Amino acid sequence: QVQLVESGGGLVQPGGSLRLSCAASGSIVTIYVMGWYRQAPGKQRELVATIIKGGLTNYADSVKGRFTISRDNAENTVYLQMNSLKPEDTAVYYCNANLKTYGQAYGNYWGQGTQVTVSS
Repeated sequence: QVQLVESGGGLVQPGGSLRLSCAASGSIVTIYVMGWYRQAPGKQRELVATIIKGGLTNYADSVKGRFTISRDNAENTVYLQMNSLKPEDTAVYYCNANLKTYGQAYGNYWGQGTQVTVSS
């Protein structure tokens, strides 16, 4: 059984910062990709940023230069530092991991989501 548990969401004013964390636990052998996605009301879930085990990152154009993704491989944890937040960043943010568990092939797992609201 694998769990991804997010934390760090909340309400912040435009221009402010938040840091999201996501810890993966369970019978994990290795995690290849970890990432963050978001879904705003009435919109489809979209990619925010991903990071592979070696450290290569990928960002949505809308967050480049403002958000930074990082990971701690020893702790199976991924972070998203969000700076210069805008109202359009308001969404539920979901953690995602592509990982291998004991006795199983690689699979895709999601966290439960954490709300980020940017408003004055």
